[in-house]
Amino acid sequence: MTQPFLKIVLLILMFMTMPASADDKFEAWLDTLRQDAAAAGISDATITEALSNVELREKVVKYDRNQPEFKLTYDRYMRNVVPASRVEKGKRLWEENKVLLDEISAKYGVQPRYIVALWGIESSFGKHTGGFSVINALATMAYDGRRATFFRKELLAALKIIDEGHIAYPDMKGSWAGAMGQCQFMPSSFLAYAQDWDGDGKQDIWQNKADIFASIAHYLQQAGWRDDLTWGRQVELPQGFANAAELVESKTRKTMEEWRALGVTNPDGSSLPTRNLSSRLVMPDGDEGPAFLVYANFDATLRWNRSNYFALAVGALSDAMAYTR
Repeated sequence: MTQPFLKIVLLILMFMTMPASADDKFEAWLDTLRQDAAAAGISDATITEALSNVELREKVVKYDRNQPEFKLTYDRYMRNVVPASRVEKGKRLWEENKVLLDEISAKYGVQPRYIVALWGIESSFGKHTGGFSVINALATMAYDGRRATFFRKELLAALKIIDEGHIAYPDMKGSWAGAMGQCQFMPSSFLAYAQDWDGDGKQDIWQNKADIFASIAHYLQQAGWRDDLTWGRQVELPQGFANAAELVESKTRKTMEEWRALGVTNPDGSSLPTRNLSSRLVMPDGDEGPAFLVYANFDATLRWNRSNYFALAVGALSDAMAYTR
């Protein structure tokens, strides 16, 4: 074997044994994703359009890996999320959309004020919906994220939404984690709960208020919402209420009569309602903060977002809009 030929052979062997580049790995991952999408019934046209120019977004990874670790207090959280300006805007938008909201409320059994409150807290009534390409964000999280399996499922769901014609690929914008539209649904939630209220063939949670309101109401309905209940109430615990932490941790439910017997009152010291509702104790800041008795609708809100702060904010905004009209 001549020396030049030997060099060529060695070079070929060297390239064959070199580790695959990051680009090569991503392309291989994309090929598998395309196969999975096709197997899920997504059209070649949608797969080509949405996945031909996918970009991994470094900012998405940065947001995922550097989420703030500090914990807001309940009072500070509420000042940020339920300011007076949001209450006033919510009341105005509730009144402007009263006829539509009442119709949707009648069908799904969810009071209008809760639909408006969730809309306000999720996207500031549609003002802040996110500017990331949902496909790029989900692809980044599925390829490089901490919960790859979850985000791969969401990516396939997003492709299905495009394929069904609910929104065009370039217009599918959302948060860095892939939450979409004015109600900030993840793609799988969209497929499960989004509604086409006006019957135009699209479930448009980006621009169509009728679809947005109906989708919020349908989600809560499916989460077990009851329109004969409110969400809960702030209460005052008696001095020396020793087992509060245990009751919170165990999510023990008691009737109002049982809570009254334990000395629990309204914040002003008046007696709790006589209606014998089932409720449990929530203390978002432990012994240092306020206490609440919450009903089944609070737990339905937790199906939407598992944060006690979030669910309390929805209740507080809905109350503030209703009781200051």
